[in-house]
Amino acid sequence: MKKKLLITRKFPAHIVEPLQAYYDIEQWDEEELVMPREKLLASVADCEALWVTLEDQVDEELLEHAPHLKLVAQLAVGFNNIDIKALRKRGIMATNTPGVLTHTTADLVFGLLLATARRIPEGERYLREGKWKSWYPMQLVGKDVAGATIGIIGMGRIGQAVARRTIGFDMKVLYNNRRRRYEDEEMYGFRYAPLEDLLKKSDFVVIMTPYNSDTDKLIGAEELAMMKDDAVLINASRGGIIDEVALYETLKSGKLWAVGLDVFEQEPISMDHPLLTLPNVVALPHIGSASLKTREAMLNLNVRELVAYGKGAAVTNRIDY
Repeated sequence: MKKKLLITRKFPAHIVEPLQAYYDIEQWDEEELVMPREKLLASVADCEALWVTLEDQVDEELLEHAPHLKLVAQLAVGFNNIDIKALRKRGIMATNTPGVLTHTTADLVFGLLLATARRIPEGERYLREGKWKSWYPMQLVGKDVAGATIGIIGMGRIGQAVARRTIGFDMKVLYNNRRRRYEDEEMYGFRYAPLEDLLKKSDFVVIMTPYNSDTDKLIGAEELAMMKDDAVLINASRGGIIDEVALYETLKSGKLWAVGLDVFEQEPISMDHPLLTLPNVVALPHIGSASLKTREAMLNLNVRELVAYGKGAAVTNRIDY
């Protein structure tokens, strides 16, 4: 008898097809819309496996509606939407997609850094709105990236990949991490710095640390005040790491050159969010891993684990330990 699998987003048919040999599948059929919470809670009642994205909260409430659940597959590396303690308590496995999105996300981070420093989105709007009437010396001047100091908060796989991309720009790299990366220090010349020193000395600050109770609002009013007046702040990790109210007030006061954000506390971000009113905020809709090759690799990694569970084999990439 096949197991029941609930898929909370519409995935390509060729991705889902291999699972049909092992599961009776219910799949949400709206590609751009999140499965409503009420529908999710009702549909999960008889499921043994659940395939989710970051927008689906796998919490006590959901688990109480899912007495047969044994496996949660997460289409992401991060898993702050999943109550791991609640899963452990019930003996439910969970798996994510590490490794396959490192370089794609690092590319996006560096692209966001360049776009923010050199005012690329602002320049495009300037042209498209018909404002380009002549050339003049101080027209849309930006910040140099080459030779600048970059501070990376969180030196995991993606943070390291971002740091390596700075070498071609002859940047000086400071980093803050729970443990020192001695090999990177010796091989590339990256330098460890306490958070306060990193914030004070960096021309560009890039947040790549995971989101958890220790990093919630890690960058608030006090930390923003430590940064250089013309620094650039980039966040492509999770929105909750920055206090967005404090960030808005800091930018309104004239401090900081600009901010580049791929993530927000609430996603999708409301179009009346104060940060979107500021010209020196470059905002993206959480597209860090959004290349065709990478998204397919992420999907296939989840499929591999779901097939393994369907066969009764071991599930890897587990996050429920």
